[in-house]
Parts: sequence; C-alpha cells; structure tokens
Amino acid sequence: MGLPRPYTVRMRGQTISRVGRGPLAAGVLVATLVAGCGQGAPTGTASGTATGSATTGTPTTPATGSPTTSRPAGPITLAFGGDVHFADQVGALLDQPGTSLASLRPHLGAADLAMVNLETALTRRGTPAPKTYHFRAGPTALPALAAAGVDVVTMANNHAVDYGRTGLQDTLAAQRTSPIPVVGLGPDEEHAYSPAILTVRGVRVAVLGASQVNDWTLQNWTAHGSRPGIASSVRTTRLAAEVRAAREHADLVVVYLHWGTEKLTCPDDRQERTAKALARAGADIVVGTHAHRVQGAGWMGNTFVAYGLGNFVWYNSSTVGSSTTGVLTLTARGRQVVSSSWTPMRIARSGVPSVPSRKVRTQMLTSWRKTRGCTDLAATGPTG
Repeated sequence: MGLPRPYTVRMRGQTISRVGRGPLAAGVLVATLVAGCGQGAPTGTASGTATGSATTGTPTTPATGSPTTSRPAGPITLAFGGDVHFADQVGALLDQPGTSLASLRPHLGAADLAMVNLETALTRRGTPAPKTYHFRAGPTALPALAAAGVDVVTMANNHAVDYGRTGLQDTLAAQRTSPIPVVGLGPDEEHAYSPAILTVRGVRVAVLGASQVNDWTLQNWTAHGSRPGIASSVRTTRLAAEVRAAREHADLVVVYLHWGTEKLTCPDDRQERTAKALARAGADIVVGTHAHRVQGAGWMGNTFVAYGLGNFVWYNSSTVGSSTTGVLTLTARGRQVVSSSWTPMRIARSGVPSVPSRKVRTQMLTSWRKTRGCTDLAATGPTG
C-alpha cells in the first residue's frame, strides 16, 4: 500500500499537516500544545493554544527505544468527557458556537489536554441511514468544542456516517478545516487509524480512536484501503498494532473507544478483553463511551482504564441514568497515571452538563466509586 496523501487541518490559527507513513505504522497528526490552567496558568486559559511553528513530517524521536528515557516526565493533566452531539434542542448551542459551551471551559480547559467523543455526522445533506437514530450537525460543532477547551476529538462511533456517503464527504471536509485534531475517521484506512500526536509541556501524547459497536456503521463504513470511514476495534489486532507503533514515538499513548452494552453500568466481556489487549500493546490510558451510563474506572496494572464516561453534551436528560455524567481528570508523569479525579455533573434540558449541589455531588461521587466494584480495576496505581 502506498503512502496516503497528506492533508492539513487548521489548529487555532496554525496549519498542522497530517503526514504519511514514516517510521510510524500509520500517518500521524503532529501539533504542539502549551499548558492551559495547570501549574499556575491563569484560570480560563484555553488548554491547547498552539504556539510557535507546528511540526510537520515524521517525529524526530528515534525509531527504536522508548522516548520516555530521554524526554521530560511532565507531569501533565488530561481531561475526558463523554459523548457529544447537537441533535434536536441541543442544536441551538451552535447558534453561538464561540460561547454556548463556555460553562465547560473551567472543567475541560483547566487540563493540559482535553478530549471528547463527537457522535454525529457533520452535514446538512445526505440520506438518513437505515437505523433508528440519526444525529447530524453543522461544521461549527468542532469550533464550538474548541471554544469549550477541547483539544482533540474522536469521531470513531456509530453515528459518524448517519447520512451516508454524501454526509461522510461533508464530515471529512469539516475534519480537514477543523481547529482541533479529529481521530478515528478518515478519507482512507491509514488516516482513520492514524494517531494524533500532540506535544504538551514537552510530553509527546499519541491519541487514537476506534469503535467496537458492530452495527450498520461499522458493517458498511469501516475504513479499508482507499475507502473512507471510521476505525474499528471489533478485531483488536489492527488497533493494537497502531498502539505499538505509536509507543515507539510517544511518551504517553491514549486510546478512546466507542464500546460496551447500552444502559449497563458494568463493562461487558469484550470491553475487558479489549482493554487487556491494548494494555499489553502499550496503551497507557484507555477510555470509552457508548453505554449512555457511567461505568467503572481504575488501574489495570500500569494502564488506567475508564470503561464508560456516559453522555456529555446530549439531549437525553429525562432519566437519572442517562443524565449522569462528569469529567475525568488524570495526572500523568511519564507513562504513569499517578492520580485521577471525577467531577460529577448532570445534563440539563439544554443538553449542557453542570456541577450539581454539594450534597448531590457527594452522592454521585460515591456512586461513581462503587461502579469500580464490577470491574477488576484497582483503586490506586502501582505507585499509589
């Protein structure tokens, strides 16, 4: 297979090039981020403001050996939110994309790097796919998330191609002009499986996205060869290989998955098997969504796993389960996640989550800790 054609996105005023295969097993999106609110930066500063010249071409880290032996150890903070769409009444948020999600900036923008799952096609055209639920939004969804403090999104999910080939073409166009990197989706297989590599406080972070929801989308729009689509983790072999390749060039490897069984607060067997496979491959952080419920989180050896982050910016807030959400914040030093915290939130009718009263927050935090009980994850890491 030949090299993929490079293409670019614009990240906060800078041109960032996605490059073809070099020493990595896939093309990578390389960008440089500076810290936001961590370690004394002013409150409310964007978490991923690009500065200086963007790196283009393959990383300069040697192809052999671990980069963590010679690179800074951090620490850095990473924040993760769950599923985001702008369907029905939530679509009104895109009328003012620069400010409508401003209330989330203190929770996302305070971290050095923040990430969510954008679960929608970015199109106003196309034919609805033969499925029950269809989500779509305009391309301003990506700038709206950037304004909320999000630094990278995954679109490897079961709603990215809800409006067929035409809708996917529009979504790929939005990806090319996005102010933030979009992983898990691409114009061909190599781009869909490519990691984004972002340098934060001197720490090189590789971020990958893939879906394990084996429905119409994966069955018809898994990226393959020159065919566009989303990255799949139904079989973990390909994704594990990408993790191993990224491991050679990154200090920290993050995988964001769309997986699990809807409405369950415990991970299913496939989630557990996949997490173990990715941990063996070298993933340092594995997080995911899809179940519409918050699931357990903790350490699997050296790897931090959060099985389910729940809905985040979402229309379905009629029940306690589906409206329960939060922001997971991790502190990493080198390859090791040394601490985690959960900020409990509830999704309002507007679709935007917010922190509830102290009493409710305490109850939700207790419930979140209990979800670890049906996993084999540890409450503390190897160094905890």
